[in-house]
Amino acid sequence: MVRGEERSDRPGPSRKSGLLGHEAVADDLAGSEVAQRLFDGLLEAGRRSWNHGAMLLDGINHVAVLTNDTDRLHAFYREVFDATVSHDESPGPGMRLSFIDVGPHTELNVFQVTGNTEAEHQTPMFGRGRLDHMGLHAVSVDAFDTIRQRLMARGATDGFVTDFGPILSLFFVDPDGLEGEVCVANPDRRPGVLNPPGTPAARYTT
Repeated sequence: MVRGEERSDRPGPSRKSGLLGHEAVADDLAGSEVAQRLFDGLLEAGRRSWNHGAMLLDGINHVAVLTNDTDRLHAFYREVFDATVSHDESPGPGMRLSFIDVGPHTELNVFQVTGNTEAEHQTPMFGRGRLDHMGLHAVSVDAFDTIRQRLMARGATDGFVTDFGPILSLFFVDPDGLEGEVCVANPDRRPGVLNPPGTPAARYTT
């Protein structure tokens, strides 16, 4: 999803320097043809979710990421998401590979390579190449709330929750600076209603 608008009144990572990279990007998305296509795609994805039998896939198996500190990243995902590390090895000189389980059949393949500095590169949204960010899905609103509180306590998010209509969305930054998103089905959704980026979720604005 596309992250919400700049909110300087909240603690945590700045939205201006975060995923969108520049306020103009958010302005261009809001009310633009690009935004409409994003929303149409979101609605279509919601429709398809009711018809998984017609698909040949049932989700994502893994996403491969680079880190500068494997132990630190393991701790972050364990302590925030209750994730587990199912594999940890050194497949070759100067390399460490581990698997962080983030769902029933989804994992992060974490590589730490001596001398590799790719994890240090921080770029704004739409400037990261083919893969921009990943969205995790919470099992329930209660789980989403727990994750949100844990991320806020670490200063990994400003806590702003976007109401996209079918889903609620929260962005965060991991210890390496990789920005991610946590989504959950919106219990307050109204059929056919889609909201633009930056729409605050009413249940989190009081």
